[in-house]
Amino acid sequence: MTTPTASPSREQLLHNLYEAAELEHNLMCTYLYAAFSLKQGEAEGLSSPEAAAVERWRREIIAVAVEEMGHLVAVWNITAALGGAPRVGRGNFPLDPGYLPARVVVKLAPFNNATLQHFIYLERPDGSDEADGEGFAVERLFSRNAAAPRITPMARDYDTVGHFYATLSADLRAFVAEHGEDEAFCGDRWLQLGPDELTLGGARHVLCSKTALAAFDAIVRQGEGAPSDSASSHYQRFAAIRTELAALRAANAAFEPAWPAATNPVLRRPPRPEGRVWLENPAAAETVDVANASYGLMLRLLAQSYLLPGPSAEKSLHVDIAVGLMRAFTPLAEHAARLPAGDSNPGCHAGVSFTALRDTAAMPPGPAARRFVLERLRELADSAAALHATQGAARTGRAAELLQALRERAERGLDLSAPVRTSAPAPAAAPAPAPPAPPTETVDGVEVVQGDKLELRFEARRCIHARFCVTGAPQVFLANVQGPWIHPDAMPVERLVDIAHACPSGAIQYRRKDGQPDETPPPVNLLSVREAGPYAIRGALSLRGQAIGTRATLCRCGASKNKPFCDGSHHDIHFYATGEPETGLLGMPTDMPAQRGGAIAIEPEPNGPLQLRGTVEVLSGTGRMVCRVAQARLCRCGGSQTKPFCDGTHARNGFTAD
Repeated sequence: MTTPTASPSREQLLHNLYEAAELEHNLMCTYLYAAFSLKQGEAEGLSSPEAAAVERWRREIIAVAVEEMGHLVAVWNITAALGGAPRVGRGNFPLDPGYLPARVVVKLAPFNNATLQHFIYLERPDGSDEADGEGFAVERLFSRNAAAPRITPMARDYDTVGHFYATLSADLRAFVAEHGEDEAFCGDRWLQLGPDELTLGGARHVLCSKTALAAFDAIVRQGEGAPSDSASSHYQRFAAIRTELAALRAANAAFEPAWPAATNPVLRRPPRPEGRVWLENPAAAETVDVANASYGLMLRLLAQSYLLPGPSAEKSLHVDIAVGLMRAFTPLAEHAARLPAGDSNPGCHAGVSFTALRDTAAMPPGPAARRFVLERLRELADSAAALHATQGAARTGRAAELLQALRERAERGLDLSAPVRTSAPAPAAAPAPAPPAPPTETVDGVEVVQGDKLELRFEARRCIHARFCVTGAPQVFLANVQGPWIHPDAMPVERLVDIAHACPSGAIQYRRKDGQPDETPPPVNLLSVREAGPYAIRGALSLRGQAIGTRATLCRCGASKNKPFCDGSHHDIHFYATGEPETGLLGMPTDMPAQRGGAIAIEPEPNGPLQLRGTVEVLSGTGRMVCRVAQARLCRCGGSQTKPFCDGTHARNGFTAD
């Protein structure tokens, strides 16, 4: 009889992470398959409004699939951080019972009501009563839980993906508590995929439990198990498509947004035909063959990239080619969905099968691995060219062009004689010691720092993290340091004054000591309407009769905790409002006034808009003139239909603010 350990073993953690990788990978494939089956444009039988909606759904579903890829990379990075080799492969569709919990059914199916409902069910938050889609019922109910603790890694049951990641998080915390951070995260960070190689949300180096748990939390919040009121969650995005689909079907009962692609297509006669469609049509089989081979090489290149220390040109090239293969795969997958499956399945179209190789493991880095990649890309490019010569479709032509370009790029970039780099990059030189701390005091929440020629003031409550300071004057404003972080004498005073003027929120102010004038109001008062963000105003500003300087950013989403100033809450609530109102909106004047500067008085109305008094030129976020006014009432509840101006919505939506 075995004795359980106090926390999960590293083997058990890796086993669970392998399942997480397979789960994210499978979800990504099923979402892409449905998106590829969607029709495109009026030429494929859709009306103009239907075509616009279907194209919007296609973009949305692919965007969700890309986020799943980000989740997959995050799981791979955590696996590598724990010293494991990421699980890149997966089982073929449909999955055999036991790979996942009984109620998590995964199969390839075209877009329709049932498939969409299945996606909603998979992404549902804890406590949701959403039912699974018709036709996705489980073959049989079973339990994967072990009856007693085992030293052999065992799978577990979970109701939702969010529940699964909660269990993973708890296991990781227990493991770190027993072994410590350094021993737990013993993997080489340079073998992970980071922002140097990939621009995906999950491509961040995992160094400790904090970064690993943050990755788990981001996965749950973004999609699986996200709170039901999270408008950007995968659950809500799929639910929004369901609502729009129902409305279009109500208007046109014959509306069919997708081609009847096969459920679980396969390229050869299956030994177990139930639930699978054999692609007998030669044109369809040839198309799916090239697509699947491209997908298989893409997986192997990603696996290979986790053996190459980064950042390096070779590691980045492997990732770039992998991403390029997915771009070439897309038109082939779309083309397959438009071809008949074969005589045995009349009325059924084909579809890519995402066939997983028996082993997608990476090859030992070096000339042999590079030669393999070059050979495989040549085979793919030649096969795609032959396919296009036979079928002549626009999509096969696009795929052939992309694969040929990838072949040429690999031939330029993969040096068969180059040595293998086996170590992490050389450590950066030690940073220069921090300069001595200047005299500093805090007055009413404002940090006041004395330099020889300039007094700098920083008010954290008004900062919106535009980052002009830390990027324009990194030697003055030291980001992410302990202790004193503002050093006014670290750059010429005139340049520092320019940096202060660039701060849109007015969080940075100054007082000169060298006899030169302090900041003066601009010659033209300006109010910029930021896209999905605040108002940025410049002028001789006063708030409730008190001077506040010449620069400020004012909340227009209604959620700031520092009203009337912006505090970045528009990001947290996913606020959207255009930054490009039309010129002359609501008949507002555009004529040039005689006086373009002067004082601007800002008076927030209780539970209402911001009242401005003073000549202001209202600009769009891109700098286009919208109107010129001498007074205005600006929406700050976020609900006006005539933004940036108030239309009285605050009285109906319960907005409260001083």
